[in-house]
Amino acid sequence: MGKNLKEVMRMLENSQRRIEEENGKKPVSEDIPGPLQGSGQDMVSILQLVQNLMHGDEDEEPQSTRIQNIGEQGHMALLGHSLGAYISTLDKEKLRKLTTRILSDTTLWLRRIFRYENGCTYFHEEEREGLAKICRLAIHSRYEDFVVDGFDVLYNKKPVIYLSAAARPGLGQYLCNQLGLPLPCLCRVPCNTMFGSQHQMDIAFLEKLIKDDIERGRLPLLLVASAGSSGVGHTDKIGRLKELCEQYNIWLHVEGVNLATLALGYVSSSVLAATKCDSMTLTPGPWLGLPAAPAVTLYKHDDPALTLVAGLTSNKPADKLRALPLWLSLQYLGLDGIVERIKHACQLSQRLQESLKKVDHIKILVEDELSSPVVVFRFFQELPGSDPAFKAVPVSSVATAAVGRERHSCDALNRWLGEQLRQLVPMCGLAVLDLEVDGTCLRFSPLMTAAVLGTQGGDVDQLVTCIQSKLPVLTCTLQLREEFRQEVEGTAGLLYVDDPSWPGIGVVRYEHVSDGNSSLESDPEGEKIHTGLLKKLNELESDLIFKMGPEYKGTKSCIYVGMASDDVDISELVETIAVTAREIEENSRLLENMTEVVRKGIQEAQVQLQKANEERLLEEGVLRQIPVVGSVLNWFSPVQASQKGRSFNLTAGSLESTEYTYVHKVQGTGVTPPPTPSGTQSKQRLPGQKPFKRALRGSDAVSETSSVSHIEDLEKVDQLCSGLEHSSPEAHCPEQISTAPAPTARQTETLQNKAQHPEDDDPQVEGLERLR
Repeated sequence: MGKNLKEVMRMLENSQRRIEEENGKKPVSEDIPGPLQGSGQDMVSILQLVQNLMHGDEDEEPQSTRIQNIGEQGHMALLGHSLGAYISTLDKEKLRKLTTRILSDTTLWLRRIFRYENGCTYFHEEEREGLAKICRLAIHSRYEDFVVDGFDVLYNKKPVIYLSAAARPGLGQYLCNQLGLPLPCLCRVPCNTMFGSQHQMDIAFLEKLIKDDIERGRLPLLLVASAGSSGVGHTDKIGRLKELCEQYNIWLHVEGVNLATLALGYVSSSVLAATKCDSMTLTPGPWLGLPAAPAVTLYKHDDPALTLVAGLTSNKPADKLRALPLWLSLQYLGLDGIVERIKHACQLSQRLQESLKKVDHIKILVEDELSSPVVVFRFFQELPGSDPAFKAVPVSSVATAAVGRERHSCDALNRWLGEQLRQLVPMCGLAVLDLEVDGTCLRFSPLMTAAVLGTQGGDVDQLVTCIQSKLPVLTCTLQLREEFRQEVEGTAGLLYVDDPSWPGIGVVRYEHVSDGNSSLESDPEGEKIHTGLLKKLNELESDLIFKMGPEYKGTKSCIYVGMASDDVDISELVETIAVTAREIEENSRLLENMTEVVRKGIQEAQVQLQKANEERLLEEGVLRQIPVVGSVLNWFSPVQASQKGRSFNLTAGSLESTEYTYVHKVQGTGVTPPPTPSGTQSKQRLPGQKPFKRALRGSDAVSETSSVSHIEDLEKVDQLCSGLEHSSPEAHCPEQISTAPAPTARQTETLQNKAQHPEDDDPQVEGLERLR
């Protein structure tokens, strides 16, 4: 019993202590988020939370099922990250041996695959980080006293980094921020404008810039060349640039997607020259479909002390473990798998390029780069009446006065085309980019997207088919834009708004009467008119899309007309917009006028009723207003007063007496309102014809003459119907029946035949049936 009592007391003490601890923790737990309260969450709940955060809430709109196609090689790369964390827990000696083996194997494989002999590797997460480390190495190599004197050495002789004008945006700013250099240390080299490709670095101009910098006391430090730029995939003349850099002792760094073709059997000479450069950056992750795989910078340098100071090498095992995902994935793929994926991407780009050459109104940029796995194309306008030898003339070669309008129109249409193709063929991974010279273009880069999205040859064929299906709408819309602008400018009350970002036919605004008096910030009347106009236009059930956009460059609410086909009647469209807007404005003004008239009529009626009441008081006298005396006087001598009132005539807008109503027990009809004149005569349409459609334009079954004759036949039907209505009373008139002469035998026979064939009684009826 004593043992049991001790056990009970211990349990009670533990329970009391637990209650005290819970009471003491309550104020603290209120400040801690929910998942951290208590003893923690189990693994199932944590994984469920991660899944919900990855896929979003159920109320949100469903997105694409999977952004990336993670294959077995992708799983190996993901395994490398978790395995690296596990390997880091080993003892130092085993960890050193393992990381050294992983780093040396990966370096050897990459050097052999991409033909870069006697080089070192630096693995980094951010793609631009490798170039920043190379710049540090170049500074330490050229400035021997930089470690001791620091930036004083750079101040006396400023370094210069040369970048191409076609380099990726923000690269120079990133380098200056990482190195602590001012922006004047950057020098942008323009691309060729007169001779050679428009997307390659101008070597002659580069040499001139280098000589000028040397004369000014500056030090040409590093040159960044492109082997497949992020824009159009161009490749600079790396061989010639290498000779120039050796002449002036400049570090040459190369980057770009075309470096992946170094793994293939056939490589162009311009890309093959990159193997002789001082350094280059590779991105095998997107090339091979490896998620979260690091980028690799290969470089040649003999001084390990300078590479250690620049940050390209490290003694930390964790830094060496960055190569583990690539080490696992490269072993899984093998050389054949690596070459097959890169070769497949190049074949996709060549397939698309050959197919687009056969499509009209599509211009391919950088056609001379046959080995480039990047295809950049755009929709362009074919000038009417141009010489057949110069059939495909880009918009940029037209006169300067028309270039701006046509250029902006084509850019808007290309943006619309890119959005449509990305929705219809998402597996191709198209990107929309804006180029300074060519404008808005579409880029197909299978090296960066094919392995991730799983793009196949059928997807490229589907992409070409979708482009061909969208071309008629694009060409017709571009042709109708000028006609729409002319029609709007020639129509009173309409204002054409030149919005270059709208890919449709155009933008129009109705200028109402008080448009000039309203401010730019608020225009309730104009917004009301355009809202009603948009509702009326959408109720017509035409093939056009109408929207009401926001204010554009000081212009208030407008009507945006969408894409159109070739059978749109622009004159009818503009006329309908003008007439409908005018009717809405007139109806609104009529309602406002009627409101004002009614208000004034009520005020006038009150004044007249007050005067009538005063006249009645003067007529009856003061004695009749006294309660008792007035009753006695009214009993002896009642007042014969007529009931007077007022009615308001909405048609005439005036007050009228109600005496006629009380006398004749009927309300006066007043003045009959005139009929409301219609704005325009409605255009005759064929049965089933939608609004704004030209009558059977482009139809193979019925020609234009047949459509005209069909309309004439419809008019004849109306005339025959009206003729039959006029002739039917005369046929039943008794006087005509009595005075008609007796029918002859031949007429009797004819009447009997008509009785047997009642459908042939009247030639007009026969004609009516035939026309029907």
